[in-house]
Amino acid sequence: MPLTETLSGMLDSYDIGPKIRALRVQKKMGLVKLASHTGLSAALLSKIERGKMYPTLPTLLKISMVFSLGLDYFLKDRAGEVSIVRNHERVRLPQQVGIGNVGYYFESLDFPATERKFNAYYADFESLPVEDVRLHKHEGDEFIFVLEGKLGLYIRGKETTLDKGDSVYFKASLKHGYRRIGRRHCRALVVTIP
Repeated sequence: MPLTETLSGMLDSYDIGPKIRALRVQKKMGLVKLASHTGLSAALLSKIERGKMYPTLPTLLKISMVFSLGLDYFLKDRAGEVSIVRNHERVRLPQQVGIGNVGYYFESLDFPATERKFNAYYADFESLPVEDVRLHKHEGDEFIFVLEGKLGLYIRGKETTLDKGDSVYFKASLKHGYRRIGRRHCRALVVTIP
């Protein structure tokens, strides 16, 4: 099964092939010699070193044992430094599963990132009657930048209208909710900070 560009990018960030090659060169060991120590073919090792294929965990374990290293040597350091999410790889989720009128749908923009300092979402807001706006609160802070349309933000018991290009930053421990105002689409970038 072919890997998506996102998964390939995440695997590439570990630099497993270059790390194997650097270890082999440092020990003045040829591919054939490494192959004889691991029971793997020199051709397979060459493909791994050149990034043409990714090793399975058992394969990587065999290689790491030759150099007296643990798997963590290959699976740490640079992983997660860069995370790219392609538009077609995002998953659209409702505000909450199993409720009647949904106030918004969201898509995570940073799901593959490790050690996140914030969470970024693309939100698509629905038109709701005022009485159906669901207020919620959570830890941290929240930032919203309206990309398109008009957003009704309920906070501190009143509605504030945000137009395209407007933004708001607030303590997410305050009860808040959202709704689209008008017929036109309302979309925004939402960032939460735990």
